[in-house]
Amino acid sequence: MSLYNFKKIAVVPTAKDFIDIMLSKTQRKTPTVVHKHYKISRIRSFYMRKIKYTQQNFHDRLSQILTEFPKLDDVHPFYADLMNVLYDKDHYKLALGQLNTAKHLIDNVSRDYLRLLKYGDSLYRCKQLKRAALGRMATIMKRQGANLTYLEQVRQHLARLPSIDPYTRTIIICGFPNVGKSSFINKITRADVEVQPYAFTTKSLYVGHTDYKYLRWQVIDTPGILDHPLEERNVIEMQAVTALAHLRACVLYFLDLSEQCGHLLDEQIKLYESIKPLFANKPLIIVANKTDIVKLDDLTSERKALLKDIEEDPNVALLEMSTITDFGVMEVKSAACEKLLTYRVDQKMRTKKVDGILNRLHVTIPEPRDNVERPPCIPDSILMKKQQLADKRKRKLERDIELEEGDDYVLDRNKHYVEIPEEERYDIIPEIWEGHNVADYIDPDIFQKLEELEREEEVREQSGMYIVPKIELDDTLREIKALAIKIREKKFILKDEARVNKQSNKPKLPRTVAAKIRNRSVTRLRSEMTELGVDMTDTDNAHFTKTKSRSRSAGPVAKRMKMDVDKRSESKNRSVSRTPRNELGVKDVAMQRRVSKLAHLAISKKVRKYGLKGEADRFIGTKKPKHLFAGKRGIGKTERR
Repeated sequence: MSLYNFKKIAVVPTAKDFIDIMLSKTQRKTPTVVHKHYKISRIRSFYMRKIKYTQQNFHDRLSQILTEFPKLDDVHPFYADLMNVLYDKDHYKLALGQLNTAKHLIDNVSRDYLRLLKYGDSLYRCKQLKRAALGRMATIMKRQGANLTYLEQVRQHLARLPSIDPYTRTIIICGFPNVGKSSFINKITRADVEVQPYAFTTKSLYVGHTDYKYLRWQVIDTPGILDHPLEERNVIEMQAVTALAHLRACVLYFLDLSEQCGHLLDEQIKLYESIKPLFANKPLIIVANKTDIVKLDDLTSERKALLKDIEEDPNVALLEMSTITDFGVMEVKSAACEKLLTYRVDQKMRTKKVDGILNRLHVTIPEPRDNVERPPCIPDSILMKKQQLADKRKRKLERDIELEEGDDYVLDRNKHYVEIPEEERYDIIPEIWEGHNVADYIDPDIFQKLEELEREEEVREQSGMYIVPKIELDDTLREIKALAIKIREKKFILKDEARVNKQSNKPKLPRTVAAKIRNRSVTRLRSEMTELGVDMTDTDNAHFTKTKSRSRSAGPVAKRMKMDVDKRSESKNRSVSRTPRNELGVKDVAMQRRVSKLAHLAISKKVRKYGLKGEADRFIGTKKPKHLFAGKRGIGKTERR
């Protein structure tokens, strides 16, 4: 019998998603192009590969579902009965069985169509067989839609079930609804179970964990049980019955002495008697809760008589408790844990394994043979050494020093730095460079030397050593300096303009237009250069002439006129001598009109059918979607799908 972690079961897709995933995977992972020069054997293997790959994907995914879902015959009887209560084991087994049948049907379809493909005699027939095989597989999976949906719901519910270990130390709390079971588990564990003043607040099993004697204990809060026959109990009550029947645990049966739960004390006793067979071979404690309202001693004689049989039973303990005032809560927990520990030890002692362990344990006690006492012999040297160690004072710890000094204690770590000389041990944290303390290499007379240097600097400043001589500029140097400043400023402005023009996103203009916009001219150049101090007086007769047109002349006027006349006459003669295309081959005028009308009808019909722009437009039918028509994908990001 194995324990299951139901949260690890993979998601079960719907039938539509199942088919889409498998067929898409086949399209992505297998070749997609058949060339015209392929032999028929290669075409057969091309389509056989697709069928095999699809069948293998279906087989693997269905096998994973069948493996991950728990088999009711293999799990612990507690889980088997709990799943039967929650999901109906017949329905559950039927769903898994039909998925198993679907897996075998898909395998048979693949085998049959692979056999047929061996005799495919054309590309068309092979392709149709492949389509038929994949279609039949998809149809088989469509019929499993209801089973897949049901199993996904079961998976989601199983993942929400608490993790209950049937073999560990367990305490089960049971009783009528609203008697204080959830309040008790909230007190002794960190489980946060909802508590409300109405019945059936707890609708499923809740698990909390607590510690006792360095051991971990599992505490299970069950839904309330009502006193009626087993076949009339609903799903909520049957969860509690299942836990009581199959888990080896200590059972706490809660009674509400105040009867605020809505049920009389005699009804609670009747329920205890009716489910008493479930407590067989289990340690049992009856807890009288809500003693802050009514205690056992405050009960009337008639109600005490109801509890008389329980009090007289030596195997059943009756304890008082109140979860409001915390009276007796820890006592109940300790009593339950002790009782379960004793019970588990007794059970282990009854097994055959205990005899094997006890046979290996043997304590030898020698008997005196001549009534002479023989104490152990210890040498005198050892006794002296022990005495010296006892007399030797124990080393004083830092904790002892702290207790002696009290508030005046200050932790002194430097006293343990025995490798550092004592005079340097309490220095301020030194600066270490390459393993040496920098403070060890500082000149002690450094401040005196600094004062001497400062006095020397004062003497030098007073003697005028650092005074810079003033240079008087004549008129020529002043003009040169002013001109240099102007040139530098102009240079910076031109650089900024060039940078702005270079970085702008405006469209580039032709050089001629740009020259007009920038207003480049000889006059402007001469004025700017004059402002900068350049002598432009001798440039009046410089070589500034108009540029000639770069286009080649067509020759004399008479020659050009003659060429134009020849060209016009030639084009006129050519256009007159050539017959239009729509009149070629048809001499009859009526027939020409009929032909043009028929051509127009044919063109308009084609244009209307395919939504073409005109007769020159073409229609190319798309045989595949774009992502499939584009060819095989490489290894990339889509590999994760």
